[in-house]
Amino acid sequence: MKKIIETVISIWFKLLGKLPKKNLVYFESFHGKQFSDNPKAVYDYLKKEDATLELVWGVTRGYEETFIKQKVPYISRFSLHWFFVMPRAKFWVINTRTPLWLSKDNQTIYIQTWHGTPLKRIGVDIEEVNIPGYTKESYDQEFLQESKRWNYLTSSSDYTTAHFKQAFGFTGEMITKGFPRNDQLVNRKSHESKIMEMKRQLGIDNDKKIILYAPTWRETDHKTADGYEFSIEFPYDNFIETCGEDMILLVRMHYLVAQTLDTSKWPKDKLIDVSVGYDMSDLLLVSDVLITDYSSCMFDFSLTNRPMLFFMPDSTQYEQDIRGFYQPIQSLLPGPIIKEPDKLIEQLKNLGTIDYNKQYETFKQMFCNKETGTSAQSIMKIIKKEMSE
Repeated sequence: MKKIIETVISIWFKLLGKLPKKNLVYFESFHGKQFSDNPKAVYDYLKKEDATLELVWGVTRGYEETFIKQKVPYISRFSLHWFFVMPRAKFWVINTRTPLWLSKDNQTIYIQTWHGTPLKRIGVDIEEVNIPGYTKESYDQEFLQESKRWNYLTSSSDYTTAHFKQAFGFTGEMITKGFPRNDQLVNRKSHESKIMEMKRQLGIDNDKKIILYAPTWRETDHKTADGYEFSIEFPYDNFIETCGEDMILLVRMHYLVAQTLDTSKWPKDKLIDVSVGYDMSDLLLVSDVLITDYSSCMFDFSLTNRPMLFFMPDSTQYEQDIRGFYQPIQSLLPGPIIKEPDKLIEQLKNLGTIDYNKQYETFKQMFCNKETGTSAQSIMKIIKKEMSE
């Protein structure tokens, strides 16, 4: 039955795709579950700079709250309205894969703003696929078919461009102006008012040092075809007891494991769950220190030149058994690698002793050398060019 429905949808998209395109840009972030990331940065820029375009988001049912609060125009994915809108949009701006049965015709311009810099192996470069419902062969085939639909793909560095082309089999046009979400990090000094407003919204005093903990997910921690667990134990209690007076911890779980975190037992003036309803780029903008592991947010945060700690208690297992890295990670990271919870707390109490200036500059040159602060603007120029042809 599922296959029949997908076939019908595919035919519908093909038929409506033949009709004249609307002057419309369709946005989607993390499968319609967020108002965030590169699509949000492009949306914000277009909304400010070009009133001639119609802008609309595709949102998964149950995730509408942020869009309603911020008065962002949206339609529910797979609703009747959505089936009439998405096929006729002139542009798609998306940061993940989309189902192949959502057929895209040649008149629709698909701008893929992929959600991360590849430190971990991605796409066809993943040697062993542990995602429920996929074999290595089916995963690779689906990825290669998907990338053929992309007209443009954003990149933050020469390194990223090379790996995107290889891992995705991408042969379209690269936009090598950086990731749109990072424009505000490159231009951080001009966003002081936004930083103050975010602190106000979060209820954070100006004298508090903001620590952002943002780990990635583990494919081997899956429990069902639709859900994952998170097995890394962070020293929350120890942090609150020893660092809570001077610091506040923001916790940003990966969207695939966001439901696993329960912060109800901790005071909100010490720890805040920001996994849902906040744009990651905004969190990086406001944070003083980043604690992460293998998440690509490390590349974005390096644009702020602020301290990073790498909490990696499972680094050996992760590299060998999960996805592996494109580069030897130990020698690249611009901050200390920490495997024990107590040592993480100790390092937080002694942030002034961290001196990774040399590694920091090498890191940025390798992974961020195309970050211009004008990525969203470059996408607007592409949209204008495509509309005039």
